[in-house]
Amino acid sequence: MRALSAVLLGPPVLAAVWLGGVAFDLLIALIAVLGLREWVRLAEPGQQRLPFSISLVAVAAVVATDLFSGAHAAVLLALAATPALYLAAHATRMKHRLLLAAGVPYIALSLVSLDWLRTENGAAGLSLFLFLLLSIWATDIGAYAAGRTIGGPKLAPRISPKKTWAGLIGGMVSAALAGFGVASWAGAEKPWLALIIGALLAVAGQAGDLFESHMKRRVDMKDSGRLIPGHGGILDRIDGLIFAAPLFALIHGLAGEWLQWW
Repeated sequence: MRALSAVLLGPPVLAAVWLGGVAFDLLIALIAVLGLREWVRLAEPGQQRLPFSISLVAVAAVVATDLFSGAHAAVLLALAATPALYLAAHATRMKHRLLLAAGVPYIALSLVSLDWLRTENGAAGLSLFLFLLLSIWATDIGAYAAGRTIGGPKLAPRISPKKTWAGLIGGMVSAALAGFGVASWAGAEKPWLALIIGALLAVAGQAGDLFESHMKRRVDMKDSGRLIPGHGGILDRIDGLIFAAPLFALIHGLAGEWLQWW
């Protein structure tokens, strides 16, 4: 079932990434809705209809602003929408209003970052997106292989008992090599910098994985959802990207011109 899900869902997702434009925008919007529903399930498990409804207004506004007005306007709106959502949750006496409000930056800003990387960087957009995606995939593979082979001290035993420091280092090495490979293939001016950036993205990706594991553990859930048979929910598949995408967007957006690495 796990392999079948990957075979069925992988091609349309990769096609949307490759095509960009409207196809990619629709993918971003779909992930926003599905991811938000799972976040509400983790943040406010006792009641979901009202929390999801008011959260959807905030996240949809941020994502729509990104698609029609650009990333900078979307980030500003997210900064305003987060406290507004907190106040709305407080007014409706929701128990975990801070976590609920955190869904705006958690879901929306990560997707805004992904959209900015793909659509607002011209011809380099696709290769930058692939750099991020393959770095995170390589992190998961390298961390699993090193953790199983070497073992050793646990990284965060209370949150994720199987993760080890060896796994983290293995993930960093794998991401660095994958990033270097993509940068070299794309003709980056300084592909050696991709080694450093890839390793940083690996740390962010593992942090995202641990954060989602913590959220699931606090409500005694194994998966964030049951959307993808054999894989869990949408957040289970993109938890590393959620933390790594904003970091990569910041690195490339703020320091990319100064570094002249791509």
